[in-house]
Amino acid sequence: MEQLIDALGGSGCEFERNGRWYDGARAATHLRRKQAWLLERDLISSSEQFIERAGTQSSMSGRAYQVRCPGREAMPSARWLNEALESLRARTSPSR
Repeated sequence: MEQLIDALGGSGCEFERNGRWYDGARAATHLRRKQAWLLERDLISSSEQFIERAGTQSSMSGRAYQVRCPGREAMPSARWLNEALESLRARTSPSR
């Protein structure tokens, strides 16, 4: 989960929540707070659960998060995070 949050924080992309765009560093801080809250309550144990329960929408308004990267259109954060997770796993999987 931490590598995934770091990937967003260092991506150069912007993160939209509740109608406002934030840089990756602020997005990472926000998602770490949500992650900590969920971990304290034993509500997540995998990156997929983190994406589903913390990275897709505002828990206050219910509005979906978006990610906008330079040169690309905004996309749902769930898509961006799942693609980033897949990429991270591909880079760290052992060679055959």
